[in-house]
Amino acid sequence: MEVKQYHIILVNLDPTIGSEIKKTRPYIVISPNEMNKHLLTIVIAPMTTTLKKHPTRVEIVHNSKKGYVVIDRIRTIDKARIIKSLGELSNKESTEIKNVIRECYVD
Repeated sequence: MEVKQYHIILVNLDPTIGSEIKKTRPYIVISPNEMNKHLLTIVIAPMTTTLKKHPTRVEIVHNSKKGYVVIDRIRTIDKARIIKSLGELSNKESTEIKNVIRECYVD
C-alpha cells in the first residue's frame, strides 16, 4: 500500500509500553511523501472522537463524524502496523495540522 501524507490509516499499536495508546485506531500520516516512499517507518498522529478542545488538537470530520487529530501524540511506527487506508484529509484540515505542528514544534 502506498502511504501518503495527510491520509487516514488504520493502525494496530498492540503491544505498547506505559502510557502509549494501546489499540487499533485511525491515525493521520504526518511524514512527507518522499520519506514515506523510501523508509520502512512513517510519522503519524492519532485521531480521537473525544471532543476536548486543546491547542494541540485539530478538529476534523471523517465519515460524517467530528473528531480531532492529536498533535501532541505524534510518533513513528513501522509500516507493518498499518492495517488499511481509510481516506484523506481536506486541504483545509491539512493546512491547519501544518500550522499547529509549526506552532508546537518549530521555534
